[in-house]
Amino acid sequence: MLLASLFTSLTSKMPSVSTSDHASVVSLNLFVALLCACIVIGHLLEEHRWINESITALLIGLGTGVVILLISRGKNSHLLVFSEDLFFIYLLPPIIFNAGFQVKKKQFFRNFVTIMAFGAIGTIISCTVISLGAIHFFKKLDFATFDLGDILAIGAIFAATDSVCTLQVLNQDETPLLYSLVFGEGVVNDATSVVLFNAIQSFDLTHLNHKAAFHFLGNFLYLFLLSTILGVATGLISAYVIKKLYFGRHSTDREVALMMLMAYLSYMLAELFALSGILTVFFCGIVMSHYTWHNVTESSRVTTKHTFATLSFLAETFIFLYVGMDALDIEKWRFVSDSPGTSVAVSSILMGLVMLGRAAFVFPLSFLSNLSKKNQSEKIDIKQQVVIWWAGLMRGAVSMALAYNKFTRSGHTELRGNAIMITSTITVCLFSTMVFGMLTKPLIRHLMPHQSTTTSMLSDDNTPKSIHMPLLDGEQQEQDSFVEFSGSHHDVPRPDSLRGFLMRPARTVHHYWRQFDDAFMRPVFGGRGFVPFIPGSPIERSTHDLSKP
Repeated sequence: MLLASLFTSLTSKMPSVSTSDHASVVSLNLFVALLCACIVIGHLLEEHRWINESITALLIGLGTGVVILLISRGKNSHLLVFSEDLFFIYLLPPIIFNAGFQVKKKQFFRNFVTIMAFGAIGTIISCTVISLGAIHFFKKLDFATFDLGDILAIGAIFAATDSVCTLQVLNQDETPLLYSLVFGEGVVNDATSVVLFNAIQSFDLTHLNHKAAFHFLGNFLYLFLLSTILGVATGLISAYVIKKLYFGRHSTDREVALMMLMAYLSYMLAELFALSGILTVFFCGIVMSHYTWHNVTESSRVTTKHTFATLSFLAETFIFLYVGMDALDIEKWRFVSDSPGTSVAVSSILMGLVMLGRAAFVFPLSFLSNLSKKNQSEKIDIKQQVVIWWAGLMRGAVSMALAYNKFTRSGHTELRGNAIMITSTITVCLFSTMVFGMLTKPLIRHLMPHQSTTTSMLSDDNTPKSIHMPLLDGEQQEQDSFVEFSGSHHDVPRPDSLRGFLMRPARTVHHYWRQFDDAFMRPVFGGRGFVPFIPGSPIERSTHDLSKP
């Protein structure tokens, strides 16, 4: 299947193993070795201004594809074939779950309305702009015949941002507001794009009317809300079970395993019920970090935190390495070799429409968001809007997976028009990741040069731009109870000043949520301050130790 001719000498020494099986083993060994190389090189380039780990993996994947292409004399270019199922079922869930598990909840929910507006409404606007542009320009090129469903699918494909690469180019500690907005929007955007794409695929577009449009919108909202509810429910169930049974008194392995399996179960349940697994597993991660994580033992907390982060990191690296190697698949490019100009034109048009479609919602929605903010420091200034627009231009594996679903069958295509769309998608993904990904960090340093300095001055730990003020209770010094202030360090009030006292969130949505959470949710589902007192538990042992003379 893969490069068997390169390893005939090794195969001859193992007659008990078939040629195809042995070639697969060799391919997997090489792929794992490449993953190790990505980690080592990414570490060496950690402080590099331009290159991040995602781009490193992409370049290594492209380089490996070129080498294999030369060795196989143009017959093959990858170790593994890009699979839509592999991406959505195995690689994407740990990335999205860890994002929800590690996200700074207060920062995320403080900007929740803006994030949802960017992620849901913005995606629909971007899809509309891209679809209208495709109708106009593709008719002039006349390289294929696409119906309305195909055009709308193209809009949904290229409206999907690359939230995976966003994790690499933005730093949650250095730019908390930008990270919260761009990444939160990216998760909602991916979910919206997939829901839109699936709805377009299953919807009869030949009979469009007002009733059908409302039915489409209702179906979209139904999937959106139900996916979120499923993720929250799964997270709460895991918290309740672990709190009541307290597995840690016998085995910490069981509670760690249960957390991991429940997280993955939320995603698979969403797929089973044809919902958005991305939204489901993201909100499951948020709920688990708020309740379930506090119900396990201290050792399990450390284990789960690093396990989820490690799985996410490996999946991210795997995806970019995977995409880099598959980009040079000779079969796809053979169909467009007779008309490279058309392929370049289509790629350029799509890249321009992506930029236009994103600008069509980032700046207007930011303006509307600023109208609802009274505090100047909470508004999104023009420099931040430019960074949000720029960082969201990257397209990645979600777009590729949707394009493969639409324009190929089992990864193969026989139609010239479909082949051009596949190669154009690959070109847009590579170009946007390399160019926009490499320039995002320098752009942030140029537009906001004092951002990282301010952050380091205001925080002693991993909570950016925070002032640790006890709000009448020592337990509220945790991450999601910090009083956070955006803007420059000149606008941050001293903790002991009158202004700082008056700015404490005495009557905010967060305040009422904390009251409800402490009174009703935490006594049932656990969380910080509600760890069960069970014989043999850490609480019991610490109490016993304190009682000793």
